[in-house]
Amino acid sequence: MAKLGYVLDEIFVQHRAPSGHPERPARAEAIRDALVAAGIASRGTQVPPRVATDGELLAVHDAMYLAQLEKVVPGRTGWLDADTYYSPGTWDAARKAAGVACQLAGDVMAGALTEAIAVVRPPGHHATRDTAMGFCLFNNVAAAAAAARAHGAARVAIVDWDVHHGNGTQDIFWDDPDILYTSVHQFPYYPGTGAPSEIGGAAAIGATVNVGLPSGATDADYAAVFDHVFVPKLLAFKPDLVLVSAGFDAFVHDPLAGMRVTTAGFAAMARRLRAVAEQCAGGRIIAVLEGGYDLTGLAGGMTEVLTAFTSPSPPAEPLAPLPTTGGVRAAIDATLAAHAAAGAPIPAP
Repeated sequence: MAKLGYVLDEIFVQHRAPSGHPERPARAEAIRDALVAAGIASRGTQVPPRVATDGELLAVHDAMYLAQLEKVVPGRTGWLDADTYYSPGTWDAARKAAGVACQLAGDVMAGALTEAIAVVRPPGHHATRDTAMGFCLFNNVAAAAAAARAHGAARVAIVDWDVHHGNGTQDIFWDDPDILYTSVHQFPYYPGTGAPSEIGGAAAIGATVNVGLPSGATDADYAAVFDHVFVPKLLAFKPDLVLVSAGFDAFVHDPLAGMRVTTAGFAAMARRLRAVAEQCAGGRIIAVLEGGYDLTGLAGGMTEVLTAFTSPSPPAEPLAPLPTTGGVRAAIDATLAAHAAAGAPIPAP
């Protein structure tokens, strides 16, 4: 029987934003209120956050970077770059965001949980091995993937549907053939990475999959990406765990992007990934919050993830049609062509 774990904790509100900053505590509060209203407490077990160990962080970050952050951030207010702030509560929140992601990965691999949802701040997927950027200090999902490996996972898949490319996650696992990183994102857009030609380093060709969509992409466009690129790749990879970098800034009303995804679109993506997890990974799947700056989109999107994870297994989704022309079709074709040219073709659905 599936067992859900979830993380909702006040510590992630204590990462306090400067006035007007979009990555603000209300993001976590909106999701918390929506999940509580949706009855998450009756569907799963709340997991308390814990601080990431140095070893867990050093699995994905450089020692000098961690030492510099520890010198600068704890108990202070300031900026690590033009976008990435810290406040007196940031250090504890960031260490616990990474720590609980690792805890969930270990719990899922040990069988104590089957699926999990982590509502954490600050987000993580832009943090590289040695650089904080894009609101991110530690790469929470990368740390979870490394922790899963330490707990026996031979292969881990990361699916990133945040509207911004997860350059940090890609950077960390660029040469690791046993970590599959897939990202669908607005392109070109911040941080400027995520071209279809970025397919992994020499030791891991094909283990990075990028689909960069034009502004205005819809639910149907994202479904086509999943059905014709991501799901076939995931099924061929056969992960032991699926991790989701669950950003909700592709939402139609998000102020920082130009996509047109609705909460139904996030639900469709989550159902597809749950089906992959059930087929390949014993149902093991974890969603970790990344971006998303419209409170309605955040609340509704993560509630749909909860429903997808905890509802009885639905029938298979009908295959989404490929667009016949236009920028979305060109983006999908470019990704498929890049992998085929490198000798790592993505199977047809």
